[in-house]
Amino acid sequence: MPNPIVHFEIGCRDLARTQQIYSELFDWKIQSAGIAAMISQAGIDGHITALGHEPFNYTIFYVEVADVAAHIAKAVGLGCRKLVGPLTIPTGTFAWIADPEGNTIGLWKSAQ
Repeated sequence: MPNPIVHFEIGCRDLARTQQIYSELFDWKIQSAGIAAMISQAGIDGHITALGHEPFNYTIFYVEVADVAAHIAKAVGLGCRKLVGPLTIPTGTFAWIADPEGNTIGLWKSAQ
């Protein structure tokens, strides 16, 4: 399968309350991890995070790509906008783009 959805992220202001709601609502297992909380048993893994700045409330799905920078360039060529990145973190590299309708999409390349 080319470019599968591999992760999702939920942004919030109140990390503890948001964890409680999603855990109780969907019976997801959620483990605290610093400024984030990792979600498992939801079909694909995800996390909840409180960035401490705008955007506070958001949902994003991440698509796995072979080259994050190349996909940003491809997206821009198709009328999308680059929002964030590419940024490298210990587990990989990610970026956020917005499609022409304003929907935010995460791009992801694992470090492994």
